Amino acid sequence: MTHELNDGRNAIINGQTTIGIELGSTRIKTVLIGADNAPIASGSHDWENSYINNIWTYSLEDIWKGVQSSYQEMIKEVREKFGVGLKTTGAIGFSGMMHGYMVFDKEGNLLTPFRTWRNTITAQASEELTKLFSYPIPQRWSIAHLYQAILNNEEHVSGIDFMTTLAGYIHWKLTGEKVLGVGEASGVFPIDLNTKDFNSNMIKQFNEVNSSRNFSWKLENILPKVFVAGTEAGKLTEEGARLLDITGELQSGIPLCPPEGDAGTGMVATNSVAVRTGNVSAGTSVFAMVVLEKELSKVYPEIDLVTTPDGSLVGMVHSNNCTSDYDAWMGIFAEAVKALGFDVKKPQLYDTLLGLALQGDPDCGGLLAYGYISGEHITHFEEGRPMVVRSSNSNFNLANFIRVNLFTSLGALKTGLDILFQKEAVKVDGITGHGGFFKTKEVGQKIMAAAFNVPVSVMKTAGEGGAWGIALLASYMINRKSSQSLEDFLKQNVFGESQGETVQPDPKDVDGFNEFMKRYTKGLDIERAAVNSLN
Repeated sequence: MTHELNDGRNAIINGQTTIGIELGSTRIKTVLIGADNAPIASGSHDWENSYINNIWTYSLEDIWKGVQSSYQEMIKEVREKFGVGLKTTGAIGFSGMMHGYMVFDKEGNLLTPFRTWRNTITAQASEELTKLFSYPIPQRWSIAHLYQAILNNEEHVSGIDFMTTLAGYIHWKLTGEKVLGVGEASGVFPIDLNTKDFNSNMIKQFNEVNSSRNFSWKLENILPKVFVAGTEAGKLTEEGARLLDITGELQSGIPLCPPEGDAGTGMVATNSVAVRTGNVSAGTSVFAMVVLEKELSKVYPEIDLVTTPDGSLVGMVHSNNCTSDYDAWMGIFAEAVKALGFDVKKPQLYDTLLGLALQGDPDCGGLLAYGYISGEHITHFEEGRPMVVRSSNSNFNLANFIRVNLFTSLGALKTGLDILFQKEAVKVDGITGHGGFFKTKEVGQKIMAAAFNVPVSVMKTAGEGGAWGIALLASYMINRKSSQSLEDFLKQNVFGESQGETVQPDPKDVDGFNEFMKRYTKGLDIERAAVNSLN
């Protein structure tokens, strides 16, 4: 047995590991890390949201089936690699797709199906609350969903006893504690940066607006408690241990760190919690996070103001659509290859076709595409229609077709980031990327560097993503020195001098992306016509 395997085995036996579990949009992943904070085992479970009664949702049954399956896959790898089981661990952390809406009555019953970030059904609430607070309230935030339900006179509202997010729900069921990490909490309701808690003045404003409705609850009574990174947020109960590990091997009493959203864990996993750092998580959706040096000069509906897991202000741009449409095109190409009698594995198909994008014309040969599988709040679409558009003299070839699909997956995000970089003169020294967009070597990095005209890095650990990020937050809680900040812990205990592989923007590609964006902006009326024509 190698020295590395010995270290991992000893860490498992002695309870010196930590576990991170993240429920993403298409995959639930569990990561076990050792004493050196490096991943030593992992497991995953694929799942998909359902569109039921005009709501994007996941059932409670699917949530727990996925968590248990992902955890068991990790345990299976532990047994195969190290020859031991996992009875305990130093700490556990849970993360989930950010925000959304889960509300429960006093008996703990879910009052209405989980409404995910993907729903764009809260435009009225978002607009009214933004005006009320003079603070940007995006459509996917929990408070926007709650207020829209109030405006809709939905029956379930009167029975609410607790409101939380997916990560908060899992944490509650495993510990009995109704809490959130400050990063995830900042997408439930605005945070006061001084207290690192929900903004009390805005809570009063919300209560005053709804005072005539005579609800039995006040907002402060149904919100979870807010904890910053490094704080213990409860312990695994006996019931929680059985819920997580269906074999009954895992012991209770393990401390849990505050549950976070995938935005916060992405910042941690890419070492992007310090001022002037930024990261982009690009998969089914895409969002960019830039840690700000100061507050913005005005309210922008396209820019979310959230926090890092330790409570620093972050400017966030979130687009509902990223890789889903070009994934669908990859499926078409896979069918074509199969019809011709060939057997090509998915990684080879992606690497080959996406690699062609780097051979295309800088501006995609005049092609235009919109990968709007769902609505897009940045460009003001409640629903989308994926489409590819070209003129008779466009240079229509495979390389340009792949390239334009990659370009458009960043189009809405670029629209929002231009506000930060151009109108607010926000400075960022570089962006670190993670997610499926970067799986094919160099391609995602070069396209993103062209889009944002900044260096783009990818860590060797990028594939572990947010599950590793929440595992690191669990490790920070139990292993940090008394006064060690999260920024210092990541630099000193996790990343050291490693910055991953960095790609500089190519001026020709930057100009080409800017040319594409002129078409993208001008062609939004075409997309609107496509949406309207099918309604």
